[in-house]
Amino acid sequence: MRHDVRRLADAEEVAVAAATFIATLARRAVADHGACAIALSGGRTPRPTFAALASCDVPWRATTFYQVDERVVAPTDPARNLLALREDLATVPVAWVTMPVDDPDLERAAERYGAQLPERFDLVHLGLGADGHTASLVPGDPALAERDRLVSVTAIYQGHRRMTLTYRALARADQLLWIVTGADKAHPLAQLISGDDTIPASHVTARHSVIMADAAAGGEPAWPEVVGP
Repeated sequence: MRHDVRRLADAEEVAVAAATFIATLARRAVADHGACAIALSGGRTPRPTFAALASCDVPWRATTFYQVDERVVAPTDPARNLLALREDLATVPVAWVTMPVDDPDLERAAERYGAQLPERFDLVHLGLGADGHTASLVPGDPALAERDRLVSVTAIYQGHRRMTLTYRALARADQLLWIVTGADKAHPLAQLISGDDTIPASHVTARHSVIMADAAAGGEPAWPEVVGP
């Protein structure tokens, strides 16, 4: 798919720009149809964005946050995505719909979570791994081939099983926002932008897609405003 690529100087500028983008979209969504549904990914990279977002003017009480993915670990395990999300957004009165990874029957829990998803997401935030994964759609995992279910449970990846939105669920996004920083992301980012289908991230589709990346991830030369296959 085509991406609106926005390169910024550093990770701090990315965080401010991304937070402003999310806040603006949320206000427009609530003005347009009375509510805003946003799915957030975990990881270290977006934490400055979420911290900045907490200070933005957002109609929080009309906004619902969903999870893009979660590790199957104990609720207090530092690897749990939800811990960081709630910490960074602790001051905002927003509704959360969280992944039920504590359920002993993970497959049924995934089905149940899928039934809670909205027909459309106003925005889905995604990251990009150095191996080209996004959400918890990782190279070689059976979840990549899932076409019917909205939520899948992965095999073990970097020590943990995970619950993740599938490509079908991500395609419910009206708007994707990719936040990509760091030199280790330069190669997979170039692959994503060019539509290289050897990486999982390139198989995500949605109505609109914006990539915000810092100079370390972006490299030279500067990209056109909109690029893609």
